Amino acid sequence: MTARVLIVDDVPANLKLLEAKLTAEYFDVLQASDGLKAIEAARQEQPDIILLDVMMPGMDGYEVCQRLKQSPETSHIPIVMVTALDQQSDRVKGLESGADDFLTKPINDIALFARVKSLVRLKTLTDELRMRETTGQRIGMIADADIAPAKDLTGRCLVFDDRERQRARICEMLSVQHDVTVADTSAELMDAATHGDFDLILVSLSLQHEDGLRICSQLKSAEATRQTPILAMVEEGDTERLVRALDMGVCDYLTRPVDRLELLARCGTQLRRKRYQDQLKTNFKRSMEMAVTDPLTGLYNRRYMTTHLASLMEEGAHSGRPLALMILDIDHFKAVNDTHGHAAGDEVLKEFARRVTNNVRGIDLACRLGGEEFVVVMPDTDAETALTIAERLRNRIAERAFPVDEETRLSVTVSIGLAGAIWPDDTNDALMERADQALYKAKRDGRNRVIAEAA
Repeated sequence: MTARVLIVDDVPANLKLLEAKLTAEYFDVLQASDGLKAIEAARQEQPDIILLDVMMPGMDGYEVCQRLKQSPETSHIPIVMVTALDQQSDRVKGLESGADDFLTKPINDIALFARVKSLVRLKTLTDELRMRETTGQRIGMIADADIAPAKDLTGRCLVFDDRERQRARICEMLSVQHDVTVADTSAELMDAATHGDFDLILVSLSLQHEDGLRICSQLKSAEATRQTPILAMVEEGDTERLVRALDMGVCDYLTRPVDRLELLARCGTQLRRKRYQDQLKTNFKRSMEMAVTDPLTGLYNRRYMTTHLASLMEEGAHSGRPLALMILDIDHFKAVNDTHGHAAGDEVLKEFARRVTNNVRGIDLACRLGGEEFVVVMPDTDAETALTIAERLRNRIAERAFPVDEETRLSVTVSIGLAGAIWPDDTNDALMERADQALYKAKRDGRNRVIAEAA
């Protein structure tokens, strides 16, 4: 895996050494010699990861990290602090300033490259979500607003460690800030992780009776847990196991003995990233719903109906299973708008959509075609069943007046045209045309009736 790496250090020799190591591993390397240049380079070049020295004149690495993480332009870029400082307090301070990791010199090259690749993989997922967000904004589906950093960094944590004393200590430290669940066996862990809504899973890699790496592999392979962050706990000096864990997708790690403040800081980093990604996913899902949903009625729109119907037609041409379609047109709807106003017309459309939704089956697809016209696509439905559904729906529309405000109730009826697919050569347009012709006949014959296509 290659990536664009920005290295920041005020010592030229350190820059040259890191550049040589990273270039040898086929990374594309950028350089900055102080904090201000680093911030500018990050904004302009948008690197995949930043390796940041702490001790620099003027603006130190902690302040640089804070500024980068506070800016919407650069907050998503992973930052690894690389420094000679080796105190636990320095490590915690770096993590609390927003760094994704804190590596102490002299750096183990294997561990460094594994960490860089791991963080770049995580950023790739975030970049994809950010790209979808940007696309949604450009086509007007998502409001153009910055996503605020998560303030609530409490979460639901699932812990697995078969060494009872170590597990109890981890749970005690976590429970001060998080909701903690313990799994006693790998089977229990997988069951809980699959069916529970956990924000973070903590797994020991030095288990007594099971293989921690295999458990991490199973968590990353399962659909339900693939995106759940994993924090591994590893023994000091166990570089080989740590590198394999990072390669398979473990998000972060802690070396034993575990420090409470570092534990909470690393959990906070993972939760912050997860909250950010979750918000991007939610925005994307909402944009997709908006793209295929009629904003007034909440039904699917014509775009979605056309695509869905095409899939059903293609499947039916091979399977021969029946497919029916009805087009519904609210009778005299123009008079509602002309007499009572468009606000009243909107209320009629919304109530009409509710009654349609409540009186078709779960397998049926109800859509607003446009204006006062609606479509219901009915898979696995023969002509007799379709006629029964349509008549029931017509009765539900007519039997009770539509409320449009606190005082006004309007009588509403509907005309419905029915058509069934003719295999194997039927098409979307032909099926819609036959249903449309049946609808016109229903309206010519007096409205408030169901007409099926001529046999």
